[in-house]
Amino acid sequence: MNSQQHILELIYNSDGVSVNQLSEVLNLSRQRIHRILKQLLAEEKVIKIGSAPKVLYKKNNSTQSSHEQITASSPVIESNWMLIDHIGRMHKGMNAFRIWCENRKLPVAKTIVEYELTLKKYEAFRDQSDLIDGLKKLKNTKGLDVCLSGQYYHDFYAIERFGKTKLGQLIHFGKMTQSKKLIKEIIELTKNRLINLITSLNVDAVGYIPPTLNREVQIMKELEKGYNLTLPIIRLQKIKGEIVVPQKALNKLKDRIANAQYSIYVKEKRQFQNVLLIDDALGSGATINETACKLISAKIATKVYGYAVTGSYKGFEVISEA
Repeated sequence: MNSQQHILELIYNSDGVSVNQLSEVLNLSRQRIHRILKQLLAEEKVIKIGSAPKVLYKKNNSTQSSHEQITASSPVIESNWMLIDHIGRMHKGMNAFRIWCENRKLPVAKTIVEYELTLKKYEAFRDQSDLIDGLKKLKNTKGLDVCLSGQYYHDFYAIERFGKTKLGQLIHFGKMTQSKKLIKEIIELTKNRLINLITSLNVDAVGYIPPTLNREVQIMKELEKGYNLTLPIIRLQKIKGEIVVPQKALNKLKDRIANAQYSIYVKEKRQFQNVLLIDDALGSGATINETACKLISAKIATKVYGYAVTGSYKGFEVISEA
C-alpha cells in the first residue's frame, strides 16, 4: 500500500484528521502529506474543512460520478455560479452547479439550459454599461417621491428558482460572517464597473449609506476602503433610536420612508453637482432615495444618483409586463 492509499484509508476510517495526525501515524513529513492531500482534493476524493490553525480532512461523500455530470459544461455558469455550502466551503463554476443540482436531484445538463434561459430574462434589464437601471422601478413604486436622477444595480440579489446570485451570496455571507475575504471579492467584481459609472455621470462626490446594525466589520466601511475612490466623500450618519429598527424589518413602504427620514443625518456644507450614493443591497429603495431628497433639499447636490451592489427584482416584473 503506497502513501496515498494509507492516507485515504486513515481519512475514510475517521471523522476527520489533521496533517499533524497523518504525519505522526505514517512517519511522513508535513510537506509530503500536503502534496498528497492537494492531489486528493483535486480528485475530489477528500474534502477540507475548517481554517488554519484547525484544519481537518474528511471523506468526500459526494456522489458526483455520472458521465452526464462530468461532461456537462457551461461558460455562463463558470462565470456566474457560486455556492457556499452548509459547512462554509466556497465552490465556484460548474463544480458548484453540479453540487447544487445533486442536492436537489436535478439533471445537470437539462438544468444548465434552464438556468441560461432564466438568466437571459434578467440580463435583458442591463443597459449599455452592463448595469441594471432601476429608476423606472422606483418611479413605479406607489408612495415613493423619487429624488434620484438614476438608480443602478450591479446585479439582482436573487433570481427565480435558482436563488441568490453570485454577488447576492457574497453580500449575504459577507455581512453575516463579517468576512473581509468575501467583501474583498465583492470589491474585485464590482470596482471597474462602478468607476465607469462615476466617469459617465461626471460624479464629483460620493456618499456611502451607513449601516443600521453594529458589527465589528462593517461592509460599507470595507467597500469605502476597497473602492478607494479619489473623490470627496459626503459623510452620512445613522441616528438610532432606543431600539434599532433595520429597514428590512419594516413591511410597509411608508414606514421605511419614515425610518429613513428620521435616521439619516447629513453633515455637509460643501456643494456638488453630481453625487453618487453607494449601498450594498437595495430593497424598496426608501433609504437611498430619502438620502437623495435630503441632499437636494439642503442644496448639497444638484443631482443625486444611486448605486447598489445588488438590488431586489421585485417591481421589475411589473415593468417587463408593461
